[in-house]
Amino acid sequence: MNELLEALTVLEKEKNISRDILFDAIENSLIMACKNQYGKADNVRVDLNRETGEFHVYQLKKVVKEVEDPIMEISTTDAKKISSKYRVGSEAQIEILSKEFGRIVTQTAKNTILQKIREEERHAQYEEYSQELHKIVTGVVQRQVGKSVKVNLGKIDATLTENEMIKGEVLKPTDHIKVYVLEVKEGSKGPQVLVSRTHPELVKKLFESEVTEVRDGIVEIKGIAREAGSRTKIAVYSTDEDVDPVGACVGVNGARVNTIVNELKGEKIDIINWDENPAILIENSLSPAKVISVIADADEKIAKVVVPDYQLSLAIGKEGQNARLAARLTGFKIDIKSETQAREAGDILDYDEYDEYDEDEEYYDENEEYYDENGEYDDPEGDE
Repeated sequence: MNELLEALTVLEKEKNISRDILFDAIENSLIMACKNQYGKADNVRVDLNRETGEFHVYQLKKVVKEVEDPIMEISTTDAKKISSKYRVGSEAQIEILSKEFGRIVTQTAKNTILQKIREEERHAQYEEYSQELHKIVTGVVQRQVGKSVKVNLGKIDATLTENEMIKGEVLKPTDHIKVYVLEVKEGSKGPQVLVSRTHPELVKKLFESEVTEVRDGIVEIKGIAREAGSRTKIAVYSTDEDVDPVGACVGVNGARVNTIVNELKGEKIDIINWDENPAILIENSLSPAKVISVIADADEKIAKVVVPDYQLSLAIGKEGQNARLAARLTGFKIDIKSETQAREAGDILDYDEYDEYDEDEEYYDENEEYYDENGEYDDPEGDE
């Protein structure tokens, strides 16, 4: 019996399975063995001492004069051989010795126990990795399966699909990478874990792990707009006026942000100050471009931005990326014009007259082009 307890102790530690569950599996396997041996097990009782591991299996049979069902009944003569106390109508307890079971029955009982162990192991793994949902974990690249990559997380392999891979990133076996846990599902062969390298939350969690102020809640990440593998913009805010949120995220000589950039294989990260004033937030979001003026309509979620002529291409960005990410970060459709374009359209007068503009007033021009969060031009008046 000591061997049984030792085996259960090892299973409990290695497989993270409760000993009580293992004892339940043994009891059920013994009952199943009786059912296979005798055809039914309605009258079978298992006494298993969970402290010592000692167990006994009994059949409970009704004492009768004439036996009609040998599985459920026992004659008075046979019952008295077990104990003289048995009388007609009483219930006799007959111990079943495991050696009475055939080889096939014994093997079936063993398989029942093993099956239960496998089920509980899978469930324990599911519970373990469910705790990692929406967190970042470090994994080791294993192999490519079709267009997906298997990433080992310790006890199981997670799936990194093509859509969740950073475009252009080459992953080789044994590479250590950080991934964001998207989904954990129970499966017949164990938990199925889906991970991502492109999700915006990956960037947020990386800042939480690298920046103490973010982890402690002193610096809050108010918004993230990301085009994985290329560029990310994040808006940050400090709850402590003595803490510079951008400086905290950048770190001394860029140490903190560079660690994250390296993890993301060179992805550019713009860190800007968040502001409740949408005009200021939009100005900050177009960094590194300089802005002359912003007129934001909070109700329509439309903003008109004027930049110096030489800053227009920088404000829009390559293939509209800077404007697209700014629109996604702020939630505004952004119309960007150079100073010359704005003057020609009559959108601005002399600088001295800016204070005459009403922030709630809307200015439109049939030639205006607005960037939405998808990087597509969108005329707020609906003109083609």
